[in-house]
Amino acid sequence: MSGERDASQYFQGALCGLAAVSIWSGWIVVARLGLRTSLTPWDIAALRFGVAGILLLPYVVKTGLAFDRLGWAGLGAIVLGGAGPVLLANSGLRFAPAAHAGALFPGVMPLMVALLAAAVLKEAFTAAKKVGFALILPGVFAIAWGSGGELGSLQNVGHGLLLCAALAWAFYTVAMRRARLDGLHAAAISAVGSMILYLPVYMLLPGRTLAAAPWSDVALQAVVQGLFTAILSLLLYGRAVCILGASSGAAFAALCPAMTALLAIPVLGEWPRPSDWAAIALISAGVYIVSGGPLPRSVNRALQTRRASQD
Repeated sequence: MSGERDASQYFQGALCGLAAVSIWSGWIVVARLGLRTSLTPWDIAALRFGVAGILLLPYVVKTGLAFDRLGWAGLGAIVLGGAGPVLLANSGLRFAPAAHAGALFPGVMPLMVALLAAAVLKEAFTAAKKVGFALILPGVFAIAWGSGGELGSLQNVGHGLLLCAALAWAFYTVAMRRARLDGLHAAAISAVGSMILYLPVYMLLPGRTLAAAPWSDVALQAVVQGLFTAILSLLLYGRAVCILGASSGAAFAALCPAMTALLAIPVLGEWPRPSDWAAIALISAGVYIVSGGPLPRSVNRALQTRRASQD
């Protein structure tokens, strides 16, 4: 392990990151399920923003918008960076299956966070991170392209939307880290801001199906989207970022393809191919390295030697 954090800190940050990713994997599968039944992406977003915004509004009234630390740019990154991925990913799921979403949204997001954090926060893009991402990216794209994607198809529209969702989330992560907001405060600002901006627009949209949808579908999405994903997962994710740093905390999101693939088996009946499992193994190894997990001494020495030669 690097000297920047001890084992107990890493374990705490890793536990928070894994818990957050578990919820995100469930969100992708449940959203895909909702789109198969009676709901639209706009309905699911309304449930997420409405439930989370109402629950967290008292907290925002009490603590404020942290404008002194965020500024206009940071506030916009928190609100739009939290709301944008929901709309973009839900829309992407109309064209691409859950396995693609798990790979191209949370799977690619750690790389985008690391690059943005290096540019904005001056976080070092270390040799370990380079090695980790060299493992993550082939696995991510193997899952995406190995499960039926074809160039020029409608699935590519979904792929583009999912990549944009990953980029938007990177802005949220870096803004939260730069302003040193805790996970609950950032989640509350994002949820309330999203509710204020989105719900009036949603009420004007044609083709809303929320009022006519079965209560079981509405209740499932409200709990998973509005409570678990929009509040609990962001609280856990924020804690992981505070402990491990922006790029290392975000790296746990690269485990989402594996967890999404596992959850999609019983819920959606989507079985990963043998090549998917190999890709999942690469991603898991890469995210462990990028997040700062303990490495064998021989690997640590090799990375330190490489870093010294680059300096």
